[in-house]
Amino acid sequence: MNSKDIKLCPVTANHIKIALVGQPNVGKSMLINSISNAHLHVGNFSGVTVDKTEVLFDYKDYHFTVVDLPGTYAFTDYTIEERVTHKYLCTEDYDLIINVIDSTNLAKNLQLTSELMSMNKNIVIALNMSDEAQKEGIAIDAQYMSQLLGIPCIKVSAHTKLGVDTLIEAIVSQYENEEQESKLIFSEPVEEEIAQIVWYLDKHKFGDKSSYRSTAINLLKNNKEIYQKIHDNPIWIELQPILIESLHHIELHHDSDDIKEAFAEEYASFNRGIVAEVLREEKKSPQKTLSEKIDDVLIHPFLGIPIFLFLMWSLFQLTFNVGSIPMEWIDAFFAWLGGTVGATISNDDIRSLIVDGVIAGVGSVVLFVPNIMILFIGIALLESTGYMSRVSYLLDGFFHKFGLHGQSFIPLVTGFGCSIPAYMSARILKNDKDRLLTLFIISFMSCGARLPIYVLFAGAFFSPEFAGNILFLIYLSGALLGLASAKLLKLTAFKGSDEPFVMEMPKYRLPSLKLIWHTVFSKTMMYLKKAGTFIAAAAMLVWFLSNYPHNDALTQVYHSQIYQAQTLTQKKDLENKLSEELLEQSYLGDIGKFMEPAFTPLGFDWKMTVALHAGLAAKEVIVSTLGVLYSLGADVNENNNSLVEAISEQIPFASAMAFIVFIMIYLPCLAASIVFTREAGHIKYFFYLFVFTTVTAYLFSFIVYNLLVILG
Repeated sequence: MNSKDIKLCPVTANHIKIALVGQPNVGKSMLINSISNAHLHVGNFSGVTVDKTEVLFDYKDYHFTVVDLPGTYAFTDYTIEERVTHKYLCTEDYDLIINVIDSTNLAKNLQLTSELMSMNKNIVIALNMSDEAQKEGIAIDAQYMSQLLGIPCIKVSAHTKLGVDTLIEAIVSQYENEEQESKLIFSEPVEEEIAQIVWYLDKHKFGDKSSYRSTAINLLKNNKEIYQKIHDNPIWIELQPILIESLHHIELHHDSDDIKEAFAEEYASFNRGIVAEVLREEKKSPQKTLSEKIDDVLIHPFLGIPIFLFLMWSLFQLTFNVGSIPMEWIDAFFAWLGGTVGATISNDDIRSLIVDGVIAGVGSVVLFVPNIMILFIGIALLESTGYMSRVSYLLDGFFHKFGLHGQSFIPLVTGFGCSIPAYMSARILKNDKDRLLTLFIISFMSCGARLPIYVLFAGAFFSPEFAGNILFLIYLSGALLGLASAKLLKLTAFKGSDEPFVMEMPKYRLPSLKLIWHTVFSKTMMYLKKAGTFIAAAAMLVWFLSNYPHNDALTQVYHSQIYQAQTLTQKKDLENKLSEELLEQSYLGDIGKFMEPAFTPLGFDWKMTVALHAGLAAKEVIVSTLGVLYSLGADVNENNNSLVEAISEQIPFASAMAFIVFIMIYLPCLAASIVFTREAGHIKYFFYLFVFTTVTAYLFSFIVYNLLVILG
């Protein structure tokens, strides 16, 4: 395609809005990204977390807007993607549908095509992966297929850009022509019932005459939107008994009491006829294909899971080892920015708010961008190569025992690094219940921000040779507890029979660098928008609670003592003591003391309670908060010997272990909680998560504390 034909320019008079539809793994996104100089707009569909990608480009005298709808096998309303796609096609304004089909799997893809044809919309079919089909000895007569369906069928290849210009010409031609009646034909008994309903609708002049057949088909299929549209109309009184009789005749003809099953047979029969007419396939040699040879290794009964675990371990190492390099640069930049901005502000309160609150808070979010980008690159590679479906196949059996889906493994493993990308990666789960259940369990996977706390307490109570084993035990305990909690939730809040799920095994394909970059860039920007817009407010709130109310009299007394101190050590000790007393008298300290009686059964004093509450904003804050509370300053870390000694001396062993258990289970940081709420789809799920994690953390901490006290 010539770059002079496709370009970006102001909107022209001829605007064509296209809905891009297809089953998963047919190359929709890659096809639309193959158009030169296309401009991408990424957001969300209203009210849901499903990505909405719009592609804008101009071709000759036409301006195109292409909405890439989520992949769906059929209009069953099983997954949120299916509901979004179906709702958009039924309710939104667009000029034409591009139905992308995998040419190597024509029969299965026509299932969605036949349902689209029943909507009586203007359609163009893109027979994608035509180059792969040719290599496999599959020949599709596109011209004859166009005649049979009454729909233009164009052979294309998103990988080689073969036929893309022809496809756009066909779209323009179809747009300029009048809409044609679909050639979707059912069996004689069904056609008789459709004709009767069409006659009745025509008799009463209900709606647009060109949509009578589509309305009749959807009425027979029990389409809720069509029923709602007609139910309040006076014709419903006469139409209802006609529909009841028609449905009875169709079910009787198919020997079934399920009208969905009857229409599924009708569609399948129509599709078989199309395939028989247009598809010619060379006899396959007994030699295995490349995909089959790779599968012999990657989904081997014994080698498959170890290989996958190694790949995930490698991705995990890349995410947090390679990602740590730019993290140091980002951390240094925000430290420099805070120092530079702080030097220009004379007012202590405003300087502390801007530097310690806003800049430090936003920096804590931006800090994880390298990790998230590396992680999303890895996940995008797994998805685009076709390996993700193999992951589901490998792990579905084991995870199913705990009520989880095989694909839950990806967000759960991601949760060991950071809960924010883990919550976002749960989008790979298509079913609502599977996704929600996984979202609730992610918090049991100890994120990287909890590691400094574990290191601190392990070093305080265990010798160095045992500390590593203790850390492993903590992480393993959290994962096992998460699986047990998933089973409990599956039997209670998410109870019900498991829905069927199609685990497709697409062919292995080389990833598209352009598509991967688009995926990674769009998801990273969504992370920054979601977390970054709220973290500044959260940081300001924590700053306010920990810095107010001021105690000027106490501050003056300590400043006088600091001024008279003889050594730097004495001055530092006095500054730390001042920070401790100011924090104790702050609103955050008041909250800790107020809540102390509730945590006394767990062996927590007010200082530990304050640290827990500070950890709601960010788990990393717990170590520095303990440093302030034990008069050691806020700049201590988990390796500070003075803090280790203070904790080992002032916190009983049983209380420390209960504290670790509570940290391991309770609510993730504020930024992660906000992302969880967005991904779950409603604020009520945040309160459910808060109650569930708090009660579970309290219960297990109580058990651990009292058990250790009894054991002495």
